[in-house]
Amino acid sequence: MGDFLRRMDWLGRERAIAYLRIVAVLDVALLVVLVTTSHAGVDRNGFLLGTDFISFWTSGRMLQHGANVYDAAAHMAAQRAFFVAPKGYTAFFYPPTFLPVCWLLGLMGYFPALAGWLTVTGAFYFVAARRWLKATEIKSSWLLFMGFPAAAIVVTHGQTAFLVAGLLGLGAWLVPSRPVLAGMLLGFATIKPQFGILVPFALLLTREWKTTATAVMTALALGVLSAVLFGAQIWQDWLMASARAQATMEAGGVPFGKFITPFAALRLLGAPVSIAYAAQAVVSLVVALLLARSAWGCRWSPALSALLLTGALLATPFALDYDLVLLAFPLLWLTGEGLRGGFASYEKLAIALAFITPAFSRALGLNVGLPVTPPVLALLFWALFRRASEQPSARMT
Repeated sequence: MGDFLRRMDWLGRERAIAYLRIVAVLDVALLVVLVTTSHAGVDRNGFLLGTDFISFWTSGRMLQHGANVYDAAAHMAAQRAFFVAPKGYTAFFYPPTFLPVCWLLGLMGYFPALAGWLTVTGAFYFVAARRWLKATEIKSSWLLFMGFPAAAIVVTHGQTAFLVAGLLGLGAWLVPSRPVLAGMLLGFATIKPQFGILVPFALLLTREWKTTATAVMTALALGVLSAVLFGAQIWQDWLMASARAQATMEAGGVPFGKFITPFAALRLLGAPVSIAYAAQAVVSLVVALLLARSAWGCRWSPALSALLLTGALLATPFALDYDLVLLAFPLLWLTGEGLRGGFASYEKLAIALAFITPAFSRALGLNVGLPVTPPVLALLFWALFRRASEQPSARMT
């Protein structure tokens, strides 16, 4: 039984592809059923197709009329003027740097905007993943995209995860070869700042000055642009909204079963807020220390990128299951390394669990109260750290 999970020799290439095809068919079938059984854009459960997308689209509509998107009452009224959800409403807590994108979305009707949003961001994510895929022996790019359960979750929610994951994944890959472009991509990824906690840390440790400077300038430029377009007061409004977002998270305004973080796992299990934050701080510190050990005195590498992107999901208290699309990049890298040189103990298990967990994590969290994702992420992070430690490091002179 030990070798069954430790080595998983039974999971070879052909069997893995067969399983992947099954999952891909199920994912596509789910989306087809969701759309074909909807009526006037509302699914069988009474939710608007794209669910979370209405928050971004409503914000864009409000910006067209000079309204304050961070006024919760005004945002709720504007959203419900278009559609009343069966449970509450979808709040908006993104920073002002995301508002120009929302403004563009607000120029279109809801469903054309949703279709365009998913097409453009999904294509960008696919292109970013292809950069990582080229370094492996894997050829089935479309099969991987359609079979990854996290991608289906992004589509059903109309979320920003394709865009943010694409920015981080492509930016991390391009650091050694295109440092300025990488910095621009990483700087734009600050539209979801909780995933960038470790990025400046890794860039500074590897002395990637061009990328660091470009990322900072890009983030500042986006901040200035948003202030020019929507007024400097917008930043103060966002800070107040952020405080509400934190209070909402702590109280379980968004059910903890939808989250994938150590903080939410402990809250789901009944731990008080202080204990959950303390545990999250410990996990974040350990992740940062292991990342520092891999980066210290070395140049930027795909191994470090994979470790960074996985660590980003462990180091923040605020991440949901659709954010797991970020794992595509480290999973591709680790799989490619295993195909070339053989898989180490439990690497196949870490890859398989991380790939399939998005399909079950929400159901297990909401219905059983079982937070499965944090330990899966921890196992994958450890497998990546161990593999990165075995890589021939390019030491800086």
